[in-house]
Amino acid sequence: MATNKKRVDPKQFSSEQLASALEAQDTVAVALALRNDGVVVPLLEVDGPPQVRVFRRGDADKYMLLLFSSAQTYALMTPSEEEHRVVKYDAPTLLEFLQQNEGVLEAVWFDVAGPHAMQAAPADVIEALAIPRAE
Repeated sequence: MATNKKRVDPKQFSSEQLASALEAQDTVAVALALRNDGVVVPLLEVDGPPQVRVFRRGDADKYMLLLFSSAQTYALMTPSEEEHRVVKYDAPTLLEFLQQNEGVLEAVWFDVAGPHAMQAAPADVIEALAIPRAE
């Protein structure tokens, strides 16, 4: 799954807003954090254009998109890996990615390694991101 976003130094981005929303297990606050602060998206280690890393349970037909409040929370999920390539997505970029890939995604997980993991349906995240902003 290709992306054209620039990689972020893993030590530089952290969304305290998203981390707090996950700790509170507050779905509205998670949606607001995604809309206002951004999210860390893992990338595959490939030559060529960066590609979002998605995950699949066993032989499932669909994939899971794992999103993180920081690169450090992603590293907790994959401690045996030496390099953790990530990118920061803002709301419009995340919305575009989800809309393009909704048919192949079964779930969106936030900070899956815990301690405050949450799961959402891709359609629910799309709906939250697609609400027009008040001006």
